[in-house]
Amino acid sequence: MLDTDVFVIGGGPAGLAAAIAARRKGLRATVADGSRPPIDKACGEGLMPDAIAAAERIGIGLPEGEGFRFRGICFHGEGRSVAGQFPGGFGIGFRRTALHGHLVKLAAKAGVEMLWSTPVTGIDSAAVQTTARRFSTRWIVGADGFRSRVRRWAGLDSFARNSQRFAYRRHFAVKPWTGFMEIYWGDACQIYVTPVSDEEVCVALISRTPAMRLPQGLQRFPDLQARLHTALPSSKERGSVTATSRLRAVSRESVALIGDASGSVDAITGEGLCQAFQQAEALAEGLSAGSLAHYEARHRQIAFRPALMADLMLTMDRWPLARRHALSAMAAHPQSFAGLLAGHVGRLTPWQMAGAGLSLGWQMMVK
Repeated sequence: MLDTDVFVIGGGPAGLAAAIAARRKGLRATVADGSRPPIDKACGEGLMPDAIAAAERIGIGLPEGEGFRFRGICFHGEGRSVAGQFPGGFGIGFRRTALHGHLVKLAAKAGVEMLWSTPVTGIDSAAVQTTARRFSTRWIVGADGFRSRVRRWAGLDSFARNSQRFAYRRHFAVKPWTGFMEIYWGDACQIYVTPVSDEEVCVALISRTPAMRLPQGLQRFPDLQARLHTALPSSKERGSVTATSRLRAVSRESVALIGDASGSVDAITGEGLCQAFQQAEALAEGLSAGSLAHYEARHRQIAFRPALMADLMLTMDRWPLARRHALSAMAAHPQSFAGLLAGHVGRLTPWQMAGAGLSLGWQMMVK
């Protein structure tokens, strides 16, 4: 008898989602992590409508009355602003620690065995070694983040693409001033603001300069700095690496990777959790069928749309002229921005999404 059917290494949102999805397929699931909940991470804390839908498909519903519902995205930059509403549904700003605590409760309710303060020290084809004991298992899932040891142990640490930026996040006790998630575009950095309650906002800075922190970043956006001038910080500044990375493979024999361990898109897209929930659904289907080939193919499909949006947004980050033309075209033709937003949350086919991008490109050339 095996100790478990699925052993998940890493107890963050991706790992817990994988375990919950596996339980819904009738598989026994165990999660091990060297930390204790709630596990925090520097992120923008916004769940887009497609992330909420993906979570619900694997049995993860967000608690009613918590977080802050926002109705779309607003870009600010180059003296212009353009806002677009989601074509259906809403997004939710949700504190990362609150989300993790909620996922832990759902995993316990689903019957997931959780081993906290239990570091994993190694794996082989049919077992996981922790500091406490050795567990025999049919499947091993690496959900241990961007610097995944499972990826290295399984021989999957081969990148087709890997670029990094640096993020810093802090919360401020202030009433949200808009019903949108906002992204402020500047030279060499962006700041995005997500309301997470009726009395608090999350402010995240992303740049290519590890030494740039939030106070220096805010100086580049006087309007935003003025809004936060009298607001008291409600959390410590927390930093993280955000990456655009793609692996050559995300599975081998009995091992599969999920979440940031399996590749990622830049945090500015806001699609990290959505991808993790979609991957968890696809992975559970593959594990239930007894083959990881399905997951490998679905993983590539899931990554396509976020990668496309990341490329567009990182082009705006790298090239000031492209950013100026893009923001000018979006402000003059809000329907183009609305089309891109619809594609961003999965409401357009790849062909329709390409058409929206070509339309914006044409308007940029005209400008």
